[in-house]
Amino acid sequence: MRILILGHKGMLGSDLMAVLGAGHEVLGRDIEDIDIADEASCRRVIIKAAPDVVVNAAAYTNVNGCEDDWERCFAVNAIGVKNIARACRKGSLKLIHFSSDYVFDGSKGAAYVEDDPCRPLNAYGRSKLAGERFLMETADNFILVRTAWLYGLRGKNFVATILEKARTEKTLSVVDDQVGCPTYSRDLAQAVHLLIEGNHRGIFHITNRGHCSWYQFALKILQYAGMGEVAVMPVRSDQTVQVALRPPYSVLSCRKYLEATGRTTRFWQIALLDCLDRMGYRRS
Repeated sequence: MRILILGHKGMLGSDLMAVLGAGHEVLGRDIEDIDIADEASCRRVIIKAAPDVVVNAAAYTNVNGCEDDWERCFAVNAIGVKNIARACRKGSLKLIHFSSDYVFDGSKGAAYVEDDPCRPLNAYGRSKLAGERFLMETADNFILVRTAWLYGLRGKNFVATILEKARTEKTLSVVDDQVGCPTYSRDLAQAVHLLIEGNHRGIFHITNRGHCSWYQFALKILQYAGMGEVAVMPVRSDQTVQVALRPPYSVLSCRKYLEATGRTTRFWQIALLDCLDRMGYRRS
């Protein structure tokens, strides 16, 4: 297949290029090539690329920034999805798009399944939910992947932030009352590959297996990176300065993905070790 990846230079996009490129012809376009908030730009780029599948890995992911820059956040995460979906519908193309655990409010107390009600707590979550609705209203053939706590070799993410702070600070404070599923972008790309190969459609939750708090995640990052001497202090969310509210429990159930593909993702600890190995760290 000929696959067009939008946002191919980003953390997830670069892994999608590598994973999907092993068996398909892949093309990458990024912010200098396309303005997804502009419908004409989307139509022009997608028609010229003439793909069989379009993967939208472009997004406004600064959760706190979305609170202060709603117009840009909504333009990218919602209007951009509608523009891409319209262009794909005209060409009868399959569209893969990514959303977030932050479309949920975290009050369920159990893992969220694909058809659970969405009640986002912050502007980022609202923009992603609007994008989901535009996708479902506009696209004829789509895969909507909700994921969570994404990290990888590129871009700004929690793993990179913890490692950077640990180089200059002896003690880190990390929230311990928000629980979710850390997800390695390369594992997510491999899961998307299986969904494309299987010609699946619809909504799928995909994360690495298991769950933890941000505090527990930080402890493992430092342990596996050989920086266990850095102290990590657990704190409550109300003890930190957070512009945007976060759901307290946003674990996603990946059972539907398992039933569709017959495959599971790796436990988050194993995936984290792999990522740190690729970064050049070795467990102490």
